[in-house]
Amino acid sequence: MSASSTLRIETDAAAAWDGAVRAWLWAVAALVLVMIGVGGATRLTDSGLSITEWKPILGAIPPLSDADWQVAFEKYRQSSEYHLVNKGMTLEAFKPIFWWEWGHRFLGRFIGLAFALPLAFFWAKGALRPGMGRRFLAVLALGGLQGAIGWYMVQSGLVDRVDVSQYRLALHLSVAFVLLAALVWLALDHGGLSRSLRTASITAWQWRVAAVIVALVFLQVALGAFVAGLKAGLHYNTWPLMNGMIIPDDIATLSPLILNVFENPTTTQFNHRLVAYVVLAVALWHAFSLWRRSKHRIIARSGGLVAAAITAQAALGIVTLLWAVPLGLGIAHQVGGAIVLALAVRHLYIMQQAR
Repeated sequence: MSASSTLRIETDAAAAWDGAVRAWLWAVAALVLVMIGVGGATRLTDSGLSITEWKPILGAIPPLSDADWQVAFEKYRQSSEYHLVNKGMTLEAFKPIFWWEWGHRFLGRFIGLAFALPLAFFWAKGALRPGMGRRFLAVLALGGLQGAIGWYMVQSGLVDRVDVSQYRLALHLSVAFVLLAALVWLALDHGGLSRSLRTASITAWQWRVAAVIVALVFLQVALGAFVAGLKAGLHYNTWPLMNGMIIPDDIATLSPLILNVFENPTTTQFNHRLVAYVVLAVALWHAFSLWRRSKHRIIARSGGLVAAAITAQAALGIVTLLWAVPLGLGIAHQVGGAIVLALAVRHLYIMQQAR
């Protein structure tokens, strides 16, 4: 039997599993979405530094007795955050922030298993399409790296600080969004879209704009992480102006100038606002262009859905800012960003199939 015949047989055998593999990938993507929300809650409740050590296996077991709780609390009492922010905190006040951080880490472990165990099963059954195995392994490796990055981030806040480094927070959040995008793309690679897309014949320019939207969303996520890390959302809680100014006076107070982009709360909020306007304008223009020129309804609707999601996310961001980032809105805004990215990646995939 020729190599091409063997490949065709393997492909046909794997195609029968496409529905199951697709459902599994969407389920894991949904878990990552939840993880992003829980991560936002952990940050907004100042819970991220409540567990001061990283035990990948034993850390899955929470305190089970009063003695265990005392040990965990005593470790927290050695941290800078306790001495500088929460001095005198009681054990009962400590427990809620512990549970947020423990839940965040436990969910990360659960997602790892939810990806790794079914992957092993599908691989053993020959359910993965030929050549796709490396992509799945890359996602698995990135997930493991994300756990290490999470601890790398927490470490930055345990000594001489009361918050984690905004640089490490941006890295941690960005990798989470990369994982979500990879899972969405893999799921779409296993069918579920109309084959007629291949005859839609979009232009190279239209595809490039869809790719630019994805890139801009990723940039906006990173900028949002710097806003979160510096608590910049608690500054200038007005819109559309920043306390009556288009460009605030303290936007460039640090030297060298580039530091303002990453360490000045005013500048990070200004940049987050500015890129939001750019993303919104590009998405609306792209959707209008597809509506006018595309003869394929799936493509036009996909572009419109992305534009609508970005519009809703921008409105949510404004309300969140005006209300000084309350817990519920802060979580919703972070999850909304993840939903926008998933829709933008889906749209790019659709455009890719129509090229």
